[in-house]
Parts: sequence; structure tokens; C-alpha cells
Amino acid sequence: MEDFLPVINYVSRHIQLTDEEKSYLASLLRITRVKKKQYIVQPDFVCKYKSYVVKGALRSFLMGNEGQEHTISIAIEDWWIADYHSYINQVPATLFVEALEDSILIQIDYNAEQLLMETHPKFERFFRIISQRSLASTQHRMLSNLSKTAEQRFEEFETKYPKMMNRIPQYIIASYLGFSSEFLSKIRNNRTKKS
Repeated sequence: MEDFLPVINYVSRHIQLTDEEKSYLASLLRITRVKKKQYIVQPDFVCKYKSYVVKGALRSFLMGNEGQEHTISIAIEDWWIADYHSYINQVPATLFVEALEDSILIQIDYNAEQLLMETHPKFERFFRIISQRSLASTQHRMLSNLSKTAEQRFEEFETKYPKMMNRIPQYIIASYLGFSSEFLSKIRNNRTKKS
């Protein structure tokens, strides 16, 4: 069970668990190690696992019609990642989920999650809480993209996620924020000139 303590501790921050519930949760999890640039989800295949990042960094992205990448989410330690539409509905994925660094993940598969919620209803509360937080974060990001300038979005990202600035490639940050890496370079150059 020790290998699964990061997830057990994460869940315990949101709901109280007995030792029996911790053991049962651990019995439904698996550890996966992925190499940098390895995909854990690809379009046209059903996303079978929700992944918690123990170590490393991943991103989900969509490939545009012209070959451009649109980063949908980024996950580092203590975050979850999946193609949620595919995972929740058990339909073919539309996103890629790629490791940006060698990573260690703790995964739960869809059927195990459903069983967990059926046998231990308090886990429904846990999954509701993290789903609500994810939805609120997504809404905030959409509103930022609609109402803030590119510079403001970059400054907000930099302030909110300082740990990502030196770990995540510039072109991925730019894609996540909705502009080109060239434009991000221009923002950074303008800031350097001002200081």
C-alpha cells in the first residue's frame, strides 16, 4: 500500500478514510512509469485510465486540421490527467496525453472507479469535489481567454504556476495560453527591454 500513499493522501485531504477504505482503494490502483514523449492516450482509442502524477509532467492536446497542437491541459505532481470525455463516456478519445518528462503515475481504470463508488459511496463525494474544481478551473481559463490580453494571460499563468515555467517547454505554454511560441518570445523580449 505504501506505493499508493500519494493518492491515498490526496484523497484524504478531501474525505476521511478508514484503514479498510485505504486498503481497498490501493487494491484498485496501479503504478505506471512512462518515458518522455510517450503517449498514454491517443485519439480513436478509449481512455481507460485516470492518471495521478506522482513524479513528472504530462499534457493533453488536440491536433488541429493544419497540424498545429492545441494544449488543453498540463499536469505536474499532485494533479490528475486524462481525456475526460473519453474516460467518463467510454468512447474513443480525441486527445493525445503525452509525457513531457519521464513520469510515474498512479492510475485507476474506469470500471474500478465505478466499483469504488458503488461499494463505498463516500468516494462519489471525492470525485464530485475534484470534478467541480476542474470545471471551475476550466471555466476560469475560458473566461481569461475571452477577456484578457495575451500578456495578461501569460502573467497570470506565470504567477499561478511558477513551478511550470522552467519545466514546461515554451511552445507548450504558448499553446496552452492560445498563442504562438513566437508571440510568447515577443512578450518575454518586451518585458526584458522594460526592465
